[in-house]
Amino acid sequence: MRVTLDSPPPAPFGDRFAHVARLDFGGGSLLVLSGQVAVDDAGAVVAPGEAGAQAERIFAIIGGVLAAHGAGFSDVLHVRTFMTNLDDLPQYAAVRGKIFTGQPPASTTVEVSRLFLPGAVLEVEVTAAL
Repeated sequence: MRVTLDSPPPAPFGDRFAHVARLDFGGGSLLVLSGQVAVDDAGAVVAPGEAGAQAERIFAIIGGVLAAHGAGFSDVLHVRTFMTNLDDLPQYAAVRGKIFTGQPPASTTVEVSRLFLPGAVLEVEVTAAL
């Protein structure tokens, strides 16, 4: 068994924490991604306060991080979402529904009072298996 930590592009803030903990074992791998928020390449929040636009950016980042490890959205086992307002769930769900077609992964969604960046209304983390 081998564990590696990585922050492949397009993961923002890669100098601050690992975006992927990868556990390689026997015939497969488990990828645990850090929570992602909607930021641009400079680290500024994309579409402050807009859940749908932020979800698009978050899943673009997650897709890139997964791809850097040879995975895709079909490999995702679990999605954990933190939202500052559950009233934004329809906008988030619309984006998520375009990403996960067929049987969606296991999921947890919770409302939180705030996220670490002002204007960020969503944070999403995933676990995937290869």
